[in-house]
Amino acid sequence: MEWSSLLLYDPEAPLIFSRFYFWGYFAVVLAVFSLLHKRPLWRSGWLFAVSLFFYYKTSGLFVGLLLFSITMDFLIGRASAAIDDQLRRRLLLALSVTLNLLVLGYFKYAHFVVANLNELLGTSFEPVNYFARWANLAWDAHFVENKVLLPVGISFYTFQCMSYAIDVYRGDLKPVRNLIDFGFYVSFFPQLVAGPIVRAADFIPQIFQPYRLARAEFGLAVFWILNGLAKKMILGDYIAVNFIDRVFADPLRFTGFENLLALFGYSLQVYADFSGYTDIAIGVALLMGFRLNQNFNSPYKARNVAEFWKRWHMSLSTWLRDYLYIPMGGNRGGSLFSWIMLGVIGAALILLTGWWWLPVIYLSVIAAAAVLIRLSPNARNAITTNLNLMITMLMGGLWHGASWMFVIWGGLNGLGLVVYKWWKRISPWEKSAHWLAHAWKVLFTFCFISFTRIWFRCPDQETADHFLGQVSGSFGLQYAPEVLWGFRSVFAVMILGFVVHWLPESFKQRYRERFAALPLWAMALASAGAVVLLYQTVTADMVPFIYFQF
Repeated sequence: MEWSSLLLYDPEAPLIFSRFYFWGYFAVVLAVFSLLHKRPLWRSGWLFAVSLFFYYKTSGLFVGLLLFSITMDFLIGRASAAIDDQLRRRLLLALSVTLNLLVLGYFKYAHFVVANLNELLGTSFEPVNYFARWANLAWDAHFVENKVLLPVGISFYTFQCMSYAIDVYRGDLKPVRNLIDFGFYVSFFPQLVAGPIVRAADFIPQIFQPYRLARAEFGLAVFWILNGLAKKMILGDYIAVNFIDRVFADPLRFTGFENLLALFGYSLQVYADFSGYTDIAIGVALLMGFRLNQNFNSPYKARNVAEFWKRWHMSLSTWLRDYLYIPMGGNRGGSLFSWIMLGVIGAALILLTGWWWLPVIYLSVIAAAAVLIRLSPNARNAITTNLNLMITMLMGGLWHGASWMFVIWGGLNGLGLVVYKWWKRISPWEKSAHWLAHAWKVLFTFCFISFTRIWFRCPDQETADHFLGQVSGSFGLQYAPEVLWGFRSVFAVMILGFVVHWLPESFKQRYRERFAALPLWAMALASAGAVVLLYQTVTADMVPFIYFQF
């Protein structure tokens, strides 16, 4: 291997946590960090530099786009804090939000928008990568101009930049004084490409605090790293490569029973993959003295859809709540933005389906809602609250990807939240403490969440239709014994994953603390043994983290 290959970007070998290369890189980061940790600005400068290198190794020249977002929001934040005039501060906030959304929209949704315009108008437009065109003109390069590539992690760092600008405007946060500290906050490599979404108010004060790491915290950091690797490599990758990916690639080749098991398995895989990443991110950050917020709280223990979204991808859920749902009116009422979004969503659905009768039904529903709002203040509050909730979930779906499949997934979850709000008022089991009622609510919630993931996992509606058709029409229960035996190792791992997930939190807390309290020599031996075991499960090709695509 040439030394240059260690430093240059290779799209076939991104710098991810499950590669040995990352841990060599992290060892160098820690070694230099240990010399600089008592000097905050030097510490920030070093971590900013290595974070940019990490992003370059993960996403190539898109590191320039990251630098643009950092510089833009830093300058706008400084200018906003220096101005007393409220109108000018609002204009600067609008500029920051607009530029961030334009960057995100261009790189993430250009193909989506153009494809839908072509479908609607019968045209054959193609998106143009202007950055590639300018590079080709400037340096006589040969970048592809008719394809806009998606930068890794753009949704995560864009939301971080936007929350910073909004918090500075609201006066909840003082602007960062120098570009190095702000760049370090935005680009901090453990959480840069797949979260959790870190709030400036939570992280920036830590930059200026002295380095501290208690002995128990060191043990917990090691535990979270090993725990995350185990989730990713033993649970997520193993069941995906050996069963789930095969079924979703062609649902018609498998019975409905196999499709259903793959769906439940995918719920486990996406949790193990994403929460595994954030576990590692939390552990790696903690070793450097930085504390990231929890992003998952045993989501499949949730007893209803509302509780699930308080436990799943908590940094995104709270971001959408604080910066979208509440500004729209939340549960207090609607806003002009709410009604504008209602019109946009309706138009999109009509254009998407092409059903001639849909405009009549849609406008009739809006008219009926308007009448109810006029007649009853209670109805007004209920309608606008549910409207805000649905818009938030639809936008959350679109955040995940430029596809109507993600919009449908978000809409189904929004519908689940709305239905639950009404159901809990009349449910005879809502307040029951009986274990059977509790188990039923957890099981029902898990099944509903798994059902919505058909549209999250399937690449298009045709594949989703095939999946649903197999489950509903060709279930093949008579083949169950043969299927269970043929994939026995996969299902054994799945059962193990669910059992561990559903263990009481108090039990999990005890074994975390016991690991953290081990003598260093014992912890080193346990870690070495865990690493050897983990890398016995590695497949021929490393499986990227699922949320890298977002």
